[in-house]
Amino acid sequence: MPPRPDRSGTADIPSAVAAKKKKWSLQMVWVVPIVAALAGGWLAVQAILKQGPTITISFESANGIEAGKTQIKYKEVQIGLVTGVVLSEDRKRVIATAEMSKQAEGLITGDAKFWVVSPRVSLSSVSGLNTLFSGVYIGMAAGKSATRQREFTGLEVPPVLTADQPGRHFTLKSDKMGSLDIGAPIYLRQVQVGQVVAQQLDKDGEGVTIQVFINAPHDKFVKTRSRFWEASGLDVSLNASGFQVNTESFVAMLIGGLAFGTSLDAQDAPPADANAIFSLYPNRAEAFKQPDVAVQRFRLLFRESIRGLAVGAPVDFRGINIGEVKSIGVEYDQKDKQVLMVVDVDIYAERMRARYVGGEKAAPERGPRQLQAFLAGGLRAQLRTGNLLTGQLFIALDFFPNAPKVKVDLTKLPVVVPTMPSSLIGLEESFSSILRKIDKMPLDELTADLRQTMQTLDKTLKSVDQLAVNFNTNVAPELSAAMAEGKKALTTAQDVLASESPLQQDLRNALREIARAAESLRILADMLDRQPEALIRGKKETTP
Repeated sequence: MPPRPDRSGTADIPSAVAAKKKKWSLQMVWVVPIVAALAGGWLAVQAILKQGPTITISFESANGIEAGKTQIKYKEVQIGLVTGVVLSEDRKRVIATAEMSKQAEGLITGDAKFWVVSPRVSLSSVSGLNTLFSGVYIGMAAGKSATRQREFTGLEVPPVLTADQPGRHFTLKSDKMGSLDIGAPIYLRQVQVGQVVAQQLDKDGEGVTIQVFINAPHDKFVKTRSRFWEASGLDVSLNASGFQVNTESFVAMLIGGLAFGTSLDAQDAPPADANAIFSLYPNRAEAFKQPDVAVQRFRLLFRESIRGLAVGAPVDFRGINIGEVKSIGVEYDQKDKQVLMVVDVDIYAERMRARYVGGEKAAPERGPRQLQAFLAGGLRAQLRTGNLLTGQLFIALDFFPNAPKVKVDLTKLPVVVPTMPSSLIGLEESFSSILRKIDKMPLDELTADLRQTMQTLDKTLKSVDQLAVNFNTNVAPELSAAMAEGKKALTTAQDVLASESPLQQDLRNALREIARAAESLRILADMLDRQPEALIRGKKETTP
């Protein structure tokens, strides 16, 4: 129906009709963007959840550290990456910013340590050689603290130990550091069981404190009565047993080292606690030296040179070390107008008493009376040579029965023990006496007489030589001829005396004839004995 015009003559305007609302439907073209957005969101959430903390580490320099390249490793496993390197506000240090992984969050505690791992070569160790090809990285040692921290100061030198290494720390006290250094080895029976981890001078400047670490399970061998001593270099000794050289290892000879042990009578002692304090001795002999309780000081006065005698030299009693020299000085004797060498010695009575046969009861009584008895019996001190190569001297206490009697004031301390001249001094005096006697001899006259005697001897030798020439010229040929004739005579005699020679046969025949004649004379004598008248009447004829 056409629109009907209104009163103004215009046609009517059609009215709007509301259309029905259609249902919304997802077009296929939007599926892919939506899925991609969801996946990206999920990945972003996962990345945020896996992202670890951001930390900063300050170093003195950024040598080898590069943003985006330098890794942070814990036990050689990457746990972070350096993302930026900037100068500090005071421009004295560099600050490296690093993004850490989620798994490293529990390791980043207040006592965690960081350091740059690079090639390092020292006498004690060689480390970081793998970084020659892979580049430097930042090493990390986890801490045990419960506090969380995000700002750290890096170590300029790698630590000797890490917090998770099993073992125990101990403290050593010494008067000096010697040749020890960080990382120096510690030995037990020449097996390395630990190392030096720290050292510092005491606050009063009177000593050195050394921190050592003994690896497990060897730390259980550190007992409460164990002894630590220096094992640096070579321990060379020359004594009656021969030439001895002791050292723990070649490394200890170069960089120094320590050693420890426990005496046999202390094997049952309990293990020492961590951070226990021990004294550090200069050598093994000093470490296991028995403590001396009873000490008595004496003074010795020598009128001879003591060159070769040093503080610490032993005081010996017939092969037993019973003391040591404590000081050496000089004193002027106003009475005798002589310079005396003053030597103070400490005598440890326990060393002598420990060797008494039968124990303490067999020990002689102690005190001034006993000392006076010893001095009256000839107890004297004497300088003796301990080593012919080095000329070192020691003090020998011994009895000299023929020593002159002296009076000793036992109330004046330290007690002055009389001395005897050393055997070397006596030998020198003997030589001096001989030289003086030689010097008194009329050497010029003796030389003249000796020269005259030598001239006479020379003439005699010339005469003997001429006589020998004459003998060879005149006598020797005749003597040779005479010896030849004698040889011929001996040969002839041998021929004559031979058993088959004619002379021997004739001699045997003659002897047989003489025997028959003797037999006839014996028969005649028997007949005349029976018939003496036969000499007048003749022999009677016997009747058959």
